[in-house]
Amino acid sequence: MTGGYQGPTRGFRLNIGIFGRRNVGKSSILNSITEQYVSIVSDKAGTTTDPVEKPMELLPLGPVVFIDTAGIDDEGALGHLRIKRTQNIFNRVDLAVIVCVGDNWGEYEEHLLKVLKDKNAALIVAFNKKDIATPSSETKNLLSERKIPFVEVEGNKGREGVLPLIDKIKELKEKFFGEERKILSDLIEKGDLVVLVIPIDKEAPKGRIILPQQQVLRECLDEGAISIVTIEKELKESLQNLKTPPKIVITDSQAFGEVDEIVPKEITLTSFSILFSRFYGDIAEQARGAKKINTLKDGDKILIAEGCTHHPICDDIGRVKIPRLLLERSGKKLTFDTVQGRDFPEDPSEYSLVVHCGNCMGNRSEMQNRINLCKEKNVPITNYGITLAYLHGILERALSPFPYALKVFAENDD
Repeated sequence: MTGGYQGPTRGFRLNIGIFGRRNVGKSSILNSITEQYVSIVSDKAGTTTDPVEKPMELLPLGPVVFIDTAGIDDEGALGHLRIKRTQNIFNRVDLAVIVCVGDNWGEYEEHLLKVLKDKNAALIVAFNKKDIATPSSETKNLLSERKIPFVEVEGNKGREGVLPLIDKIKELKEKFFGEERKILSDLIEKGDLVVLVIPIDKEAPKGRIILPQQQVLRECLDEGAISIVTIEKELKESLQNLKTPPKIVITDSQAFGEVDEIVPKEITLTSFSILFSRFYGDIAEQARGAKKINTLKDGDKILIAEGCTHHPICDDIGRVKIPRLLLERSGKKLTFDTVQGRDFPEDPSEYSLVVHCGNCMGNRSEMQNRINLCKEKNVPITNYGITLAYLHGILERALSPFPYALKVFAENDD
């Protein structure tokens, strides 16, 4: 691993978006919460153009990231582009703060409320600038009837002015998000042997292991499991040197074929990518999506979606390996498109299948919304690891730690 501080990734942070019209004080609220000059503040409307993200530790909650956004009522050609950037944030937030001034609750706020509820975000309304304007009893009653929590704040008065909002965020965190989700803690116990197979190939970053491997290894340590890390070429010898067999072997999905042949069938085998399919996504839905591979036909388009941004190499998993295996398995003339990072089609209907990475650089809300969009458009969506296990003929084995997903995969859809 590289030196220096590495804070929690976005996926392990509560993503909190701040939305509202121009000039309602969204940036002032963010600056007061963080006690830093994060976002530019001005009396001129439309100061915030692109989303501004600020990770921080919000004690006692832990790691969060606040996202300040452009006004939802922006105007003109550039304003329209800024609104699109704001709308892209809708898919990522776990909790949304809708900022309003006084009794100026109207169609923009109602639109935000509807869209964010549809995205399953937890909601808070913050009435800002309470020193100059306050909401009417009618507006308060309207929100109360809909069970939408609200607070009154003064975003330009420093942290003291936004304490009611901070307290409400803490309250909703406990109510809606509960205990921190785990990647594999339910699969292992203290003292269990866990073997992690981590290939060192052309795609491996220099001097460190990739994020999903770091996170799984750390969770094994937290749970008191005994972790053994090896490359696929040394796996057989590593297993032979163990006095007792491991509880589970977790491999990079690209090594599934080789690892499956080495690991005895009575030992549980899965992959990092499949663990993250469950952690961030919907493993059962993505297992169901893999069945589409068997019915692909000439002319079908497949979307390869990667949550991170990187320069591909000659044997890239998303652009080369998976397409090559899909072409070989199907025997059909298929075409492939690739998107990276925050890019994802608003309407994926043109695709016969979406194959998504484990999304280790994203968060659960973003992944869930992508899956829900595909379901809405009747487009099967699956996962890198699930796809590779399917193409190697070992998906039932790789899903064995997850009985419900295995059951869904085994179901006859006819």
